[in-house]
Amino acid sequence: MMIKRRKDKYNPYTLMVEEGIYKVEFKDSKGNNQVIEINQNIYKAFNEFELKDLSHMNEYDNHIEHSEIYEYSLYKRAVYKEISVEEKIEKNINFERLKKVIDSLPEVQKRRIRMYYFEDKNLEEIARLEHVSHQAISKSIKNSLNKIKEKYKI
Repeated sequence: MMIKRRKDKYNPYTLMVEEGIYKVEFKDSKGNNQVIEINQNIYKAFNEFELKDLSHMNEYDNHIEHSEIYEYSLYKRAVYKEISVEEKIEKNINFERLKKVIDSLPEVQKRRIRMYYFEDKNLEEIARLEHVSHQAISKSIKNSLNKIKEKYKI
């Protein structure tokens, strides 16, 4: 019985067990198939090597990138892309403008917007902190956003 498993293309042999006799099959330098009987310890060593080889092939297939990496592709993948001066200025202007609009809201709405968007609190947490219902917080934030949209358009 031949053991069927995926093998590396450089693996020149095949392991077999026939009626309790361990064998290894390979092609010699002339391309002729050779079958040699081996003892159980050698068979186990070959088998362990094949299993480790298979494990490495699976690791490579599943976790190692298979495309060539160039400076351009690395740049495209960069986590922190450099932004232009114009983009940075526009971002700062928009941030300041948004900050002014939020500051113009009533204190309660401002506090709830801050907790929801900048402190990452959910509606239930804010409701619990302010001793009001979840719906009241939801409605307040929705009204705040509508006011921000109106004022931001100007």
